[in-house]
Amino acid sequence: MNEQTAQLRKWIEESDNIVFFGGAGVSTESNIPDFRSVDGLYNQQYDYPPETILSHTFFVRNPEEFYRFYKNKMLFPDAMPNGAHLKLAEWEQQGKLKAVITQNIDGLHQAAGSRNVYELHGSVHRNFCMKCGKFFSPEYIAAAEGIPHCDKCSGMIKPDVVLYEEGLDSDIISGAVAAIRNADILIIGGTSLAVYPAAGLIDYYRGNKLVLVNKSSTLRDNMADLVINGKIGEVFSQL
Repeated sequence: MNEQTAQLRKWIEESDNIVFFGGAGVSTESNIPDFRSVDGLYNQQYDYPPETILSHTFFVRNPEEFYRFYKNKMLFPDAMPNGAHLKLAEWEQQGKLKAVITQNIDGLHQAAGSRNVYELHGSVHRNFCMKCGKFFSPEYIAAAEGIPHCDKCSGMIKPDVVLYEEGLDSDIISGAVAAIRNADILIIGGTSLAVYPAAGLIDYYRGNKLVLVNKSSTLRDNMADLVINGKIGEVFSQL
């Protein structure tokens, strides 16, 4: 264990008000590709760029192509929580961690046992008929031919994920801001802090234990009280 990781462990042992803010890098160790790495979605070739396909306008105008991409590249039914997810759930059960704030839509934090999770960008595990509001599982979406439709009213189903051009849920934002503002330790992991408005949430932190854990440098390294470069699952397994 290096000096930085040892310092983080000491802080965690002394705290009972930790908040975690995570991005795509938290799930890459569960074999879910991120959007901006060399092998991520943004470096693969499609008829349209991922930013276009994952927009509200594209979903409305070309839902069949949207779902072709979505089912192939956004659903990972076999993914399992990794060491980072499991450690965060353990801290919550111990009463040390107060909230997980995530930009991910894979539901792995809940699968690991975390309960107080603010999903900024929604979840693939929630899907609703746009006509009658009936709920559908991701398995129903994956099994559907082409565009998934409601088996009750035949309305088109939409995943409860925040697409480009759509706003974040105000209640989730309020809860996340309150958690960050009141945190003793704010640990940010697996994110380059390049996606707004989510990345701007860390500006609400008022403490003096801002920790950044990421494989590479981030835009906010100079603001942090502690920076650890490495895979977050491997780092957390040492804590």
